[in-house]
Amino acid sequence: MDRRAFLTTSAVGAGATALAAPAIAQSTTKLVMVTSWGRGLAGVFDAAQKVADNVNAMSDGSLEIEVKAAGELVGAFEVFDAVASGQADMYHAADYYFISQHPAFAFFTGVPFGMTATELNNWYYHGGGMEHHHALGEIFNLKSFLAGNTTSQAGGWFRQEVTGPEDFVGLKFRMPGLGGQVLTEMGASVQNIPGSEVYQALASGAIDGTEWIGPWADEKAGFFEITKFYYTAGFHEPAAGLSLACNLERFNELSTTHQSIIEIACGHANIWNMSQYLYENGAALRRLADAGVQILEFPPEVWDAFAAATDTVIAQYMGDEIFKGIYDEFTAAMLDSSAWINRSISTYRTQRDRVLA
Repeated sequence: MDRRAFLTTSAVGAGATALAAPAIAQSTTKLVMVTSWGRGLAGVFDAAQKVADNVNAMSDGSLEIEVKAAGELVGAFEVFDAVASGQADMYHAADYYFISQHPAFAFFTGVPFGMTATELNNWYYHGGGMEHHHALGEIFNLKSFLAGNTTSQAGGWFRQEVTGPEDFVGLKFRMPGLGGQVLTEMGASVQNIPGSEVYQALASGAIDGTEWIGPWADEKAGFFEITKFYYTAGFHEPAAGLSLACNLERFNELSTTHQSIIEIACGHANIWNMSQYLYENGAALRRLADAGVQILEFPPEVWDAFAAATDTVIAQYMGDEIFKGIYDEFTAAMLDSSAWINRSISTYRTQRDRVLA
């Protein structure tokens, strides 16, 4: 056989061999994510789905997350126990729902008179916040990451205008976390209701008022159909971080590649979700005003009462070593970030808005 014929025959044979070889099947690791959110709930469910979509895309199908809305596998406030026990692989929620497990979980959602979204990210990614989140979660068999942020939350919806601190006495109000404890200190009757149930509670009179998130999500929820008194600045959640927590044993079973994919997916969802709210809120606020909603601010004496009650609530937890340790670092980082932001961005925006007005 001449050289040309040999090469031709060999090439055909090699190609046939390659075509005949069986494909190597790629295994898929599947994780179930339970959430505290009703399916499609504006912004918060989006953040959970964004994490799942990120993971599914970056892993090229080798790691797959199935998202379950509140009530589809466990209830909105049952996700912590479900994941800690291994009933589900991971949850997406606001960690301040779980301050009964440990009050320090509040730092990773929102603390009254605490960090803004930018300040929270500064501390979390560069000031040791993520390490505190991991350490706290591991006590409960969790691996935790920030995975969303609703940014500064509104003061809320009220059936009547707030004229002074006395208006909170006996008020039936929906507010979770340490903020809810502050209102309790002021005499309110505070309830913690899952987001998907808030509209009905307000419409039925089970509550007199509610905070939820901000103009865009609140508009989607339809609260303006019930009451027209809306306070746009709140003391309780100047940032509202959302968290993903994975069962620690399940997380440790994953490859280092898959672990890194989850961490990166959460970080992207955190920034993406924060930008989503900031982008949507301004236009939504204009629409609410056009619908007859009164856009209001709490009087100074109400802010003073919020601050005094906050001091009382925080003092109750300072005997806990973990809480105090995080609080001290959290506060120092907040003041450092704020010192520069006030000198730069805040001044710039004031002047920019003045000259463009």
